[in-house]
Amino acid sequence: MTVTQSEAVLDDAVSAGRPGRTRVRSCGPPPVHPRPAGQDRYTISEVAEHTGLTAHTLRWYERIGLMPHVDRTHTGQRRFTNRDLDWLGLVTKLRLTGMSVADMVRYAELVRAGEGTAAEREALLTAHRDDVRRRIAELQSTLDVLDYKIDVYADARRASERF
Repeated sequence: MTVTQSEAVLDDAVSAGRPGRTRVRSCGPPPVHPRPAGQDRYTISEVAEHTGLTAHTLRWYERIGLMPHVDRTHTGQRRFTNRDLDWLGLVTKLRLTGMSVADMVRYAELVRAGEGTAAEREALLTAHRDDVRRRIAELQSTLDVLDYKIDVYADARRASERF
């Protein structure tokens, strides 16, 4: 299995702060973040604004184990990092593709468990990819029907305009 830059960063984000966990490093340009280089601490409202997720959703993701450990200030306020933003980027993409929250939580658990779960993570993502491809094919078929019907109506309109 080839680990992409995003997966390496995201897997690293989930396992961050876990002693004894092997972290996969990748090469290539770092992901773009909303803040200038060197600033790696975001409030929950800044993360909500950047991701489009609500603060309630971010807290829920943390509570159900979908988010890795989120650092806190001495007063208990959450401070998200660029790694957290990377992870949320993946979570958002997975939700957009229709992955269930349970499967996302399972994936996060596998990532946190370390390198020994790579095959299971690959299988989970492969099955999801297959489902996404099936749904794309269904949508393409539906789009073809819509195109046909639109063409029928356009032809009828053009025919009536000639008379």
